Amino acid sequence: MAVMKVIEILSESDKSWEDATAKGVKKASDSIKGIKSAFVQSQSATVKDGEVNSYRVNLKITFEVK
Repeated sequence: MAVMKVIEILSESDKSWEDATAKGVKKASDSIKGIKSAFVQSQSATVKDGEVNSYRVNLKITFEVK
């Protein structure tokens, strides 16, 4: 039986929500080994001068505890 842990992180990109997700998983994997999944809990965007300035995702990262 595996024991899993879930953490929540916020990631941001100036390109897209998909890029924000990829950046968040990549950054988390620098210090967390064994990441099994990433669940996008919510998406948002910041707006500047009437245009989307950045994309944000709130991620739930699941990994195995050894």
